[in-house]
Amino acid sequence: MNNLVVRRAMGALVFMVSLTVAAGIASAQDKEVKDAGREAREAANVLSEMMKKPDDFIPRELLQKAQGIGIFPGVVKGAFGIGGRFGDGVVSRRTSGGWSVPVFYDLGGASFGLQIGVKKTDYIMLFMNEDSMRDVLDGNFEFGGAVSFAAGPVGRTAGAGTNPTLDAGVLTWSRSKGAFIGASLKGAVLTADNSTNQEVYGMNGKEILENPQSVKTAGLPSNITSFNDIIARYAGKP
Repeated sequence: MNNLVVRRAMGALVFMVSLTVAAGIASAQDKEVKDAGREAREAANVLSEMMKKPDDFIPRELLQKAQGIGIFPGVVKGAFGIGGRFGDGVVSRRTSGGWSVPVFYDLGGASFGLQIGVKKTDYIMLFMNEDSMRDVLDGNFEFGGAVSFAAGPVGRTAGAGTNPTLDAGVLTWSRSKGAFIGASLKGAVLTADNSTNQEVYGMNGKEILENPQSVKTAGLPSNITSFNDIIARYAGKP
């Protein structure tokens, strides 16, 4: 009899521990999805704020030609002798049915030399052709690698035909202290944040960008599901 009581008590304890662990995992997953929604909202805000400045925005004709867009808000760039860039952001791809959901990526890269200080910078990058998007799909894209990149022009028009940088596979911009300028990201690396992508979508970054129509968006935060509509507002639809 005593053994039966002990077994029941142990069973009840195991059950309670299992529930506690499951609740903890669910809570952690909910937090990661909420954090992802915040990242998507901040990325959309960066583009919206840029496009409100008539003389400092990305030329709309470039946005409308781009095959993909990456936005990385608040990237930390700092150093005390040795430094680098570290930040989170999103990449979206133009498809025949519209822009894909935001896919989560990390932006990083070391720098060397005498540097002191820390600052935050917003980065926007346009992937202008399928070659540049293919490198992103592989999940580890290096600026200055196989695909050419250049600091993008700002203003009402792109100056097509007069600016040789427009032939680059990737164009980049940055905002620090309120002003948007063409940006160099040489040595920086884009890496798919597949931990977050799996938590949010149940898919890795390459799967999402290759088959955006297969993504299930039911139950996701509105900041994620509305992201592609915000991009389409400025970059147009297919």
